[in-house]
Amino acid sequence: MAHNPHAPQPGPEGTHDPAGSTQMFRAFVDEGEPQRGPQPAATSSGSKNGVILAIVAVVLVLGAVAWLALG
Repeated sequence: MAHNPHAPQPGPEGTHDPAGSTQMFRAFVDEGEPQRGPQPAATSSGSKNGVILAIVAVVLVLGAVAWLALG
């Protein structure tokens, strides 16, 4: 393994650099990910519909608050 001058050096209490464990964890996580291809259109339209509904709801709530405040 290459020497990393920026890594914390072991001290007299015997601490160690956890970079080896981190590298093994990343390799494990990357290995388990499925290959990502093109996303289906239904996924993106579903999130767009949710955003549109949220905006409409906020506008309705603000309109009701303004109507009550001014009425």
